[in-house]
Amino acid sequence: MGHGHHHPAHAAVEVGTRARNALIAFVAMLGLLSVAGLIWLWPDSGALSEAIDVQYDAPGVVYEDATIQEIVDGCASQQGTISDLPCQTAISELRTGEEIGLLVEVELQGPQAQAGLRSGDSIEVARIPTQDGPIFSYSGTNRLPTLFVLAGLFVICVLAVARWRGFFALIGLAFAGFVLLGFMLPALITGKPGMAVALAGSTAIMFVVLYVAHGVSIRTSTALAGTLLGLGVTTGLGSLAVGAARLSGFADEQEFDLAQLVPGLDFQELLMSAIIIGGLGVLNDVTITQSSAVWELRAAAPEMSRRAIFSSGMRIGRDHIASTIYTIVFAYAGGALTVLLLLYFTNREILDLFGVELFASEGVRTFASAIGLVLSVPITTGIAALTVAPARTPQVAPRHVDPFDPLPS
Repeated sequence: MGHGHHHPAHAAVEVGTRARNALIAFVAMLGLLSVAGLIWLWPDSGALSEAIDVQYDAPGVVYEDATIQEIVDGCASQQGTISDLPCQTAISELRTGEEIGLLVEVELQGPQAQAGLRSGDSIEVARIPTQDGPIFSYSGTNRLPTLFVLAGLFVICVLAVARWRGFFALIGLAFAGFVLLGFMLPALITGKPGMAVALAGSTAIMFVVLYVAHGVSIRTSTALAGTLLGLGVTTGLGSLAVGAARLSGFADEQEFDLAQLVPGLDFQELLMSAIIIGGLGVLNDVTITQSSAVWELRAAAPEMSRRAIFSSGMRIGRDHIASTIYTIVFAYAGGALTVLLLLYFTNREILDLFGVELFASEGVRTFASAIGLVLSVPITTGIAALTVAPARTPQVAPRHVDPFDPLPS
């Protein structure tokens, strides 16, 4: 067991000494800045506990688990009233709390009644104390078993298809989740500057994700440098656009709810954090592809000039850009499908509605990420072309002279 990563071997490519040293110095500097940022911005556990110690629910409200025993059409609260809202009553047995084993009636109204709940399903109910005794209302459905099954299938598929590469990619994904949940979100809640938090955390994620998934090499360092420079472009453009468009960061009611819980939160900084984090995945995909393309081109054609390698790499990159732009747009359209449908039920012109903050903030986020993505292709390709060694002079094999051949005139 000499080498632990088991990454597939790429073609051996000679790199330029000065370019390699400059690249290593640049990447090391960014790594040190990221570590310094993590240390400086890491949230204090006491400050976090104080920030989240907010009474969100009414006093005395607790949540209990229950199992549905029977679904009955209609609700007691709608008797004697005219309502088009679908309603069902779930006769449920409490599985936790003081009244464990007690059968309670839980009303399922509107979307809850249309979710397909049936006997045997596990739900969460809110126990609300009143002068006449506790009442129970629907709080949520236990969907963890379904999510665990999907997550297990995802891991199995990744390992079966990508094998060791997929295994190390999953490790990188776990680290990214740790940084996001353990550093970025708590730091934002405790009032740390959002843009600095996002840049420090994103840089740390990219270091680990790229080196763990693709191995420690100059080729990976080239992709890392291109990713971080592309992220810098996204950050700069996003910051300028947020200011120029006068975006407040308040797009819908969720931001207003969060503002009540975290009064000191800067929502413009939060929007910038979302722009930075949202560009990570696609940037990583594009830059590692461009770096690998240049490496393979140099290995296949040692006599090709750096300019020619850059041109060939850009031809590959243009195809990648074309497909990735679709990915960004359709990913947003899928996530905002409900909001997009609402466009057809307004008296205003659709073009005017895109100036509303709900759409404008998503437009800034999408365009800033897309521009950073597009520019990361020539940036990464250029770094890689400069990093690989210069073209070699073709070696001409000595010609064997036949004594019976006529001498050249």
